[in-house]
Amino acid sequence: MAVTQTVGGAVESSPEERRTAPTALNRAIVVVITGSVMSVLDMTIVNVALRSLSEAFRAPLATIQWTATAYTLALAAVIPTAGWAMGRIGAKRAYLTALALFTLGSLLAACAWDAGSLIAFRAVQGLGGGLLMPVGMAMVMRAADRARLGRAMALLGLPVLVGPAAGPMLGGWLIDTASWRWIFLINLPLGAAALALAATLLRPDAPGGTSSGPKLDVPGLLMFSPGLALLLFGLTRGGERGGFASPGALVPTLAGAVLVAAFVRRALMVREPLLDLWLLRDRTFAVGIGTLALFTCGYFGSMLLGPMYWQQVRGMSATAAGALGAPVALTVGATMQIAARRIDKASPRRLIPAGIAVGALGMALTAVQVGTDGVAAWRVVCSAMVMGVGSGMVLMPTMATASRDLPKDRMAAASTALSINSQLWASMGTALISVVLGSAGADPAGFRIAYAVAAAVLALALLPASLLPHRRS
Repeated sequence: MAVTQTVGGAVESSPEERRTAPTALNRAIVVVITGSVMSVLDMTIVNVALRSLSEAFRAPLATIQWTATAYTLALAAVIPTAGWAMGRIGAKRAYLTALALFTLGSLLAACAWDAGSLIAFRAVQGLGGGLLMPVGMAMVMRAADRARLGRAMALLGLPVLVGPAAGPMLGGWLIDTASWRWIFLINLPLGAAALALAATLLRPDAPGGTSSGPKLDVPGLLMFSPGLALLLFGLTRGGERGGFASPGALVPTLAGAVLVAAFVRRALMVREPLLDLWLLRDRTFAVGIGTLALFTCGYFGSMLLGPMYWQQVRGMSATAAGALGAPVALTVGATMQIAARRIDKASPRRLIPAGIAVGALGMALTAVQVGTDGVAAWRVVCSAMVMGVGSGMVLMPTMATASRDLPKDRMAAASTALSINSQLWASMGTALISVVLGSAGADPAGFRIAYAVAAAVLALALLPASLLPHRRS
């Protein structure tokens, strides 16, 4: 029987566990990458297809945009339950459930008969998608030993190479040559493959039955999930309307903030909260969360600018805009593979701040290029690729640094917190940049200001990053 030892508050693996760890890790990585490719492809394809869906259902674009909003809200509502689900039924069963929900939602969305049914079925997809990232990340983080966590996180970044690069072009091709239904049907073979791999390769990690596992913090769930959903909804509406003064944006934003604040107060007082906020007592984890919050805000907030610039200012098609974004996505993914492996040996305080500086520089260069009349397209793309290098040096390496020294039994809570942090701050960044662009105007000068604001937000991430550890523990 394997025996573990506790050293410095962390659980150390026995020699037997260390011998079997590589196999378990590789199996988990294969399964999680397959599921992540499916979800990332789906998000990028649907974003490209919104206008075509509006025409197919003869519905206003504002109504069809709810297909994306409904997915995001369902995602936000279910992410907080990831830690409880893994403790209650085990990570394998939780991941299989997530894959089944996502695949079922894809099939139902392909069969939608009007805009309302499509929106409802996208919410079903979101319920599955909300569990895929935190559960998958937790499985990999548990299986990886500390010396190889960066390598494992690098492999989890592989879908970033595939989704943003292939999604827009694949979506445009499917719509032009087949039907909008195929943007959802394409998920079925991927979902079936992921389900088969998960059922075969993953080992059960918790006993079944209703008596095992932690109790669900129902009051906390009723505060946090609706609060997070309302907050994201308010931020989205504010971004769409160019401000938060209207009741449709202000009321849900404030209501969500109040509910989230009430949840935080409760989580610090009860024995088994829905989300373990005491993780933030770990200095490295707290600094990593802060760094990711600001960098995610600026990076993901700026992602809406590229397609809009190419189409509105340069008059290009959606397919051409997607093709021009592919080099940036490939740069992010390729850099991430190198940097996330490097963080296993390099000093986080050197590597990650350097990446933030490069990312902010690239964003600032992009601001200069898009604000110049008649600038060559390759100059804009190259500037954005510099930003992509910085992003690849920051995202996964910071996640690996933040969670490396946590005990194995807290990895589920850590992955849930990281997922919520990314989702919340990406939405806040999108709302911020949308408001800035709406106020400045969708012309070259307006895009210059929006990119400059994004560059400033990225640069702010240098403040918490300067507190990262000098070297790996």
